[in-house]
Amino acid sequence: MFLCLIQNLDAEFLYLVQLGVDTVPVLVGPVSYLLLSKPAKGVEKTFSLLSLLPKILPIYKEVISELKAAGASWIQFDEPTLVLDLDFHQLQAFTAAYADLESDLSGLNVLIETYFADLTTEAYKTLVGLKGVTAYGLDLVRGTQTIDLVKAGFPEGKYLFAGVVDGRNIWANDLASSLSTLQQLEAIVGKDKLVVSTSCSLLHTAVDLVNETKLDDEIKSWLAFAAQKVVEVNALAKALAGLKDEAFFAANAAAQASRKSSPRVTNEAVQKAAAALKGSDHRRATNVSARLDAQQKKLNLPVLPTTTIGSFPQTLELRRVRREFKANKISEDNYIKAIKEEIKKVVDLQEELDIDVLVHGEPELTILQRNDMVEYFGEQLSGFAFTVNGWVQSYGSRCVKPPIIYGDVSRPKPMTVFWSSTAQSMTQRPMKGMLTGPVTILNWSFVRNDQPRFETCYQIALAIKDEVEDLEKASINVIQIDEAALREGLPLRKSEHAFYLKWAVHSFRITNCGVQDTTQIHTHMCYSNFNDIIHSIIDMDADVITIENSRSDEKLLSVFREGVKYGAGIGPGVYDIHSPRIPSTEEIADRINKMLAVLETNILWVNPDCGLKTRKYAEVKPALNNMVAAAKLLRTQLASA
Repeated sequence: MFLCLIQNLDAEFLYLVQLGVDTVPVLVGPVSYLLLSKPAKGVEKTFSLLSLLPKILPIYKEVISELKAAGASWIQFDEPTLVLDLDFHQLQAFTAAYADLESDLSGLNVLIETYFADLTTEAYKTLVGLKGVTAYGLDLVRGTQTIDLVKAGFPEGKYLFAGVVDGRNIWANDLASSLSTLQQLEAIVGKDKLVVSTSCSLLHTAVDLVNETKLDDEIKSWLAFAAQKVVEVNALAKALAGLKDEAFFAANAAAQASRKSSPRVTNEAVQKAAAALKGSDHRRATNVSARLDAQQKKLNLPVLPTTTIGSFPQTLELRRVRREFKANKISEDNYIKAIKEEIKKVVDLQEELDIDVLVHGEPELTILQRNDMVEYFGEQLSGFAFTVNGWVQSYGSRCVKPPIIYGDVSRPKPMTVFWSSTAQSMTQRPMKGMLTGPVTILNWSFVRNDQPRFETCYQIALAIKDEVEDLEKASINVIQIDEAALREGLPLRKSEHAFYLKWAVHSFRITNCGVQDTTQIHTHMCYSNFNDIIHSIIDMDADVITIENSRSDEKLLSVFREGVKYGAGIGPGVYDIHSPRIPSTEEIADRINKMLAVLETNILWVNPDCGLKTRKYAEVKPALNNMVAAAKLLRTQLASA
């Protein structure tokens, strides 16, 4: 696989050479390639990935030789792992790798690029001491303290690629501030050795603001997508060379001032409410054990209660209805009628399958993408803006269109109460209200950069809190607040984990601290390694957590085998919804038995790994039928035992 990627790089570079494009081929550096890899299944935990370094360096030498022969004058190696917490052995691997490559790199300009965080002092020393390296790329947006390392010492005769234009967000650069930073750096590294750059690849931003015809002019003036960031880099480089475009800089300064003073950005009531959060940790008054007892008396659920995570299959007909509604081809009344009919189908199916706690299937969510659960809520909150073509890559060929949080966040009116109440009116069984949590909304959006992220998260939490309490007033007794992206926001450096987890977990607790003991709060997390943050998950104080388990080979259960005590309800997923494969009743029962070996019977829930929107009904119906059958089988066995 690795050799295949290398060959593709050679072919792409040769193609560009033939077109007359002078470009820099980019490779993941050998050490980062290994440190970001995972051992194959069955490999001993003690296996050192870095032990493979001597085996992959010959491949790097081969591609370096081919790129030189093709006419490359520069090669860029991305070594992002240099910003992590690295031990002496890991840092030495960088030194050894580039010492081995030195003779092969002779005759080339070699750039080592780092990004997303500050370098430690030891990592910086390692970086600037690498053999055969001509230039160093530093993220000076998120690496706010790295500039102090440069000021303390920079190797003579080397290039500094100064990443002063943010490659991970969509806000226009403060050109005056960046120019001042560059002028300081120029005095250190030399006029001819300073290169103006973005902080990282522009992969993380949308392509071109020109494509956004529906954003109003004021908000648009505050933004810069990839194409605009290239213009910013060019303008800064020219200004540094004495060719400053005064009109461009003046327009930028005006936009910066507009953003700071715009009444659309600041909401005093929201600021005051967020400030009032200080001094309390917003825990529910009663402990989870007592709450579960009160909830059981009200809900009267069986042992091993069954539920699903939220979404049901998004059929072609459903997508057609939504598409036509957005294009104004059908009326709002007809749209609501169609959505109600879809909800009724989903409710009837769940009752037919004998599922205990139901969901409405989320047919009202916009389009089939990773952040539809964020965009839907953002569209109903103040302080959010939306693009038409602001797509960015999520993974593989999947793209998302993140909302833009530009101002203080509040909830003008209820967002989900109508749909949840409609669904609850169709059944006597408990119906879950479905919400996206504040941390996930934050982490799956382009977030304002004029205040700390935790302040924005607290504002979102207060908006979700209003919705939770309105759902409770509407007699929705089970409310799920998804935090799928909680772990995704963890900083790269372990020293920063505690602060992030403190405010992230606090934000979740804010959303539901005011509900009654009889209202059951669920949360859902999917597709991540949660073992190292399990204590923070417990600290969220949810009544029930449903969490991915089967896709990751039940790694989650190892936490409980190692003695972690969990007293709230928990539903480790019993089958992987990302596969079309239909698990048998026996297979699911076996998974539940493994869970019962480490978890108490009275807290265990039975549910899939995640939502079902990516599956077809032909797969969903038999899989859920087998899941319910497995739960009933285990109930019978437990009763007889």
